[in-house]
Amino acid sequence: MVTVTLWGSLADLAGGQRNIEVEAKNLRELLTALDKDYPALRPQLERGVSVSIDGKIYNDSWFQPITESSEVVLLNRLEGG
Repeated sequence: MVTVTLWGSLADLAGGQRNIEVEAKNLRELLTALDKDYPALRPQLERGVSVSIDGKIYNDSWFQPITESSEVVLLNRLEGG
């Protein structure tokens, strides 16, 4: 299981939970599990989110590995220059 910290308003979409656990080995599995386990997150996931894994931000790196010891933070999509 991977512990995911939900940043800002994303926690509200998961019933106020700031930290949740999901089974995932990569970014694609993580987003699929979140969509399945927390349907209220679905609209935000479809718009796009950014995921910080061990301090590095990923947007579309679907097969980026995640381990049980990874620090994972889900954020609203970061854009801009």
